[in-house]
Amino acid sequence: MLPTVAGIVLFIMSVAILVTAVRAVIGPTVSDRIVALDTIGINLIGFIAVIMLIQDTIAYAEVVLVIAILAFIGSVAIAKFVEGGVVLDRDRH
Repeated sequence: MLPTVAGIVLFIMSVAILVTAVRAVIGPTVSDRIVALDTIGINLIGFIAVIMLIQDTIAYAEVVLVIAILAFIGSVAIAKFVEGGVVLDRDRH
């Protein structure tokens, strides 16, 4: 029962990643693209978590953590760039 449900979940998450990738490419605004990229990162984390559940292992836990950190840092950097045009403030004392 679990492999069947997990397979269905993986298929749905794959479709969600595909749809959000389309939104990231043709999004009408920059904000839509940022949200789409963040959603792709969250879906990848869930996708890997379901694979870990199917394989009954925690071998990919570090991969999940790295993807989560990179998705967060990427979202913050892009949002800061959109807000002010500068990602790193070098004049701060």
